[in-house]
Amino acid sequence: MTEATQTRESLYMDLINQLLRCPNGSEPDILDHHLDLIDAGLIQTMSQVAAYFAHHDNPEAAQFLIHVARELAKQLGLYPTPDQPQVEA
Repeated sequence: MTEATQTRESLYMDLINQLLRCPNGSEPDILDHHLDLIDAGLIQTMSQVAAYFAHHDNPEAAQFLIHVARELAKQLGLYPTPDQPQVEA
């Protein structure tokens, strides 16, 4: 892993921690302050952290992260929505 990748992963983890600790409803404000980190890498990291929580008796945190990751993926066009046509491979 390159130093830049490691630094980005660290930034993702810091952002995830902020989201997990923030008061309910302030998540959009936190995300707005970190727009440079909202990308497919963040969504992948959130999914990995959610899987960890799901397997380590923290289903609420896992559900929360999956929900946020799904919403971000929709905004980035990475997650199909019912009104979005499926791309045939």
